[in-house]
Amino acid sequence: MRADYGADEPYAALGEVAIEGWRRWNAAWPVRRFHETGVAFLCRAPMAPGGYEHDSYQVLTRRGHPLERLDAAAIARRFPALGNGVHVDGYWNPMGGWAESGAVVAALVAQAIARGVTVRAGVAIGGVVDDGSRVVGATIDHAIVRADLVLVCAGAWTAALVPELAGALRATGQPVFHLAPADPTSFTADRFPVFGADLARTGWYGFPLTDGVVKLANHGVGVALAPDAPAAARVVRDSDESSLRGFLAAALPALADAPIVRTRLCVYGDSADGHFWIAPHPDRPGLAIAAGGSGHAFKFAPVLGDLIADLVTGGDHPLAARFRWRPEQRAVRSEEAARFTGLA
Repeated sequence: MRADYGADEPYAALGEVAIEGWRRWNAAWPVRRFHETGVAFLCRAPMAPGGYEHDSYQVLTRRGHPLERLDAAAIARRFPALGNGVHVDGYWNPMGGWAESGAVVAALVAQAIARGVTVRAGVAIGGVVDDGSRVVGATIDHAIVRADLVLVCAGAWTAALVPELAGALRATGQPVFHLAPADPTSFTADRFPVFGADLARTGWYGFPLTDGVVKLANHGVGVALAPDAPAAARVVRDSDESSLRGFLAAALPALADAPIVRTRLCVYGDSADGHFWIAPHPDRPGLAIAAGGSGHAFKFAPVLGDLIADLVTGGDHPLAARFRWRPEQRAVRSEEAARFTGLA
């Protein structure tokens, strides 16, 4: 959970609102699911204009965030596991952290049901139903469920339900690793926060110790997946593990030989430019899409409901143009400042 978005101030502003929402959820729920440990963004060379860390630092400082600038000595003092001299610059932002995603989704589903939403769990969605002039519903377990508006929020599977978006939205898998450190005390949140390790240049980021393991993942190019790829196809490659071990040997030597407890692919629903795709379908009345999370959507969970409701019902929003229907978009790299694209 971060508001750190390089020079992209509209996303930074949206991130600030979202984190306030996370705090409200914490206050309202019996168990706190958002852990505001702070976030550290480190780089291997001095921060410079145009770089993710530099531009995030400048934008957030201007917006009043009390950021702590870190040189190599400060990194080693504050975060010893990350302080072996590879990272020489960066900053720590006390606003940010991580959330228990599964528990959050479960809590939101329960909250929706309590407010009268009908949830049909464990059923197959066959597709949307068009009567020739407009979309009128969807097939759920072979039965038609009619609706005034069908909103497809299917993430990486969106193009399977709306095939005309196959060229604009795609599924990619990003490797996730859980490791068991030999010395867990080095990886508690006070000594090892949520961090990005020269994030836009390497893709590697990580989380503090939770249930005896440290989670590391890559926010990068990933591997292309079929939108309906089965779970068996979503496996981490040997090359991903080799890349992880190389990163650890250089930047996190205390984890270089740590056993991997489990792995998985985090499936992104990518838009070409890395921005959300939240809009009514221009050619199929009664149908709207909310997709294109591109690996950075979950942090915005507290604001997405209002945002989607505004944009799919024709309301106005400062980011409407960015999230519009745009099948012509064929960006060569994500515009999300933290994403490693493999391009200089």
